[in-house]
Amino acid sequence: MADRFYLLDEPLLEFCGGMKADDPRDGLSLYGAYGSSEHGIAPVGPHVVIGTAEGIKLWHGWVEAMNTPAACVDPRRHRPWPPYPGFDVAFGSPCPRPVMAVEIDSAGLSRAARRTDRHDRAHSVASLYLASIDAVKKLDEHPSMLVCVVPDLVHQNCRPKSVVLDTSDEAPDRMLVGLAKEEARTGQASFLGNEAFVGKAIESPEKYQLSPDFRRQLKARMMPHGIPIQIVREGTLQITPQIRDGHKGTNPLSDRLWNLGTTLYYKSGRKPWKLAGARDGVCYVGLAYRQTEGGRTACCAAQMFLDSGDGIVFLGDFGPWYSEEKREFHLSARAAEGLLRGTIRTYEEQGGRALREVFLHAQSGLDDEEFRGFLKACPVGCKLVGVRVRPNRNGLRLFRAGTRPVIRGTFWQRTERFGLLFSNGFKPRLGTYDGFEVPVPLDISIQHGDADVVSVARDILALTKLNYNACQHGEGLPITIKFSRAVGEILLANPGLQRSSYRHNFKFYI
Repeated sequence: MADRFYLLDEPLLEFCGGMKADDPRDGLSLYGAYGSSEHGIAPVGPHVVIGTAEGIKLWHGWVEAMNTPAACVDPRRHRPWPPYPGFDVAFGSPCPRPVMAVEIDSAGLSRAARRTDRHDRAHSVASLYLASIDAVKKLDEHPSMLVCVVPDLVHQNCRPKSVVLDTSDEAPDRMLVGLAKEEARTGQASFLGNEAFVGKAIESPEKYQLSPDFRRQLKARMMPHGIPIQIVREGTLQITPQIRDGHKGTNPLSDRLWNLGTTLYYKSGRKPWKLAGARDGVCYVGLAYRQTEGGRTACCAAQMFLDSGDGIVFLGDFGPWYSEEKREFHLSARAAEGLLRGTIRTYEEQGGRALREVFLHAQSGLDDEEFRGFLKACPVGCKLVGVRVRPNRNGLRLFRAGTRPVIRGTFWQRTERFGLLFSNGFKPRLGTYDGFEVPVPLDISIQHGDADVVSVARDILALTKLNYNACQHGEGLPITIKFSRAVGEILLANPGLQRSSYRHNFKFYI
């Protein structure tokens, strides 16, 4: 077939009272959050803040800022950076002050964040934030979330590739670390207790089983307690005159308030918006993978999303899913069947409606064997379609006249089952292209099942607007793909955690 070009309409979102808008900030400002119509005027649930004395002070100031309108002083910046109307206008009630503030010793946190061993750093810092969980659980009302305010030093030092120059301790003995890692991996006690190592044994060898990334580890270790976490840097909460006024070269206060306000509302159990006009009984399942540290096995998970904005995460089996030859992840038929069957069962247990169509989204694509497994798990009468969705960074690009970026929503259909979707590009609502590189299209390929590729592209464009971790007009990746790596990383951040302790709600992973 000859190439065809389409300019897909910007997907609409639904807000309070069934009102619609294509930009979430417009809809929230004009009509209020969708959750308000679901639950009446639903306030954000009680939350607890944990941080240093400075971090807690900054958070109290931030809550006040969230209850106050904010806008760039230059009206020309209002189009790309829409004014923020105040939390009560956007979300139906004022943002409450925390019901409890737990202070962490700043000096102790600094020492923990500067330890030489990366596993020790992440484990020590996460443990300081987790130490208050018993007191938090004794509150009369179960908090809807924990807000963990972290110094910028933690963000800088407690990531897998961080390098700490000003360390607070001496490097541990390499032999002891090796023995501790082996003990953590096998679960077998080593000779760390041997008299030759008295006074030198590694403290808490199980920390070598956990992720050396503080953020992932904290979220994973909090899973059994059933309280979502929002991690925010102290630097993000510092409001300078330049940030408040939205001067050029800064991320304006209004934008920060939109993003964090939306996240808090969602993690409190409310939905800021939903997709408008989505087909009833249709769901989208993104496949998430992550290799273990040794590389011998990988975990798999499914992320199910519906038009309502609800997100479900289901952990599948560990196995040799990664192929070095193909550099792709693929499941066995049995593992694929178990993964989708468990996901659908979880969805049904939460009162889900009967499914008519299931779209599988995978960056690695789907081979024949795993699709047969997925097909077995699909309910009778439900249509299953397998779609490969991945950025095409080395392929063709489109431009408008001269070097002007292509318009977001442009779809270049190459065949009946394949096309390129430009989910990034010039956004007429904003009057600009808000990216930093030439817009990269998404390869969309229908590998299994029957579907209209233009309709599939339209659905994928709509799924770029379901990221409740921010409040943006639209992103480059659909929600099914965007968080696949992050979900896999958190699932692997605490391998010793019982499967029953993992939470199915997507808000625990973002």
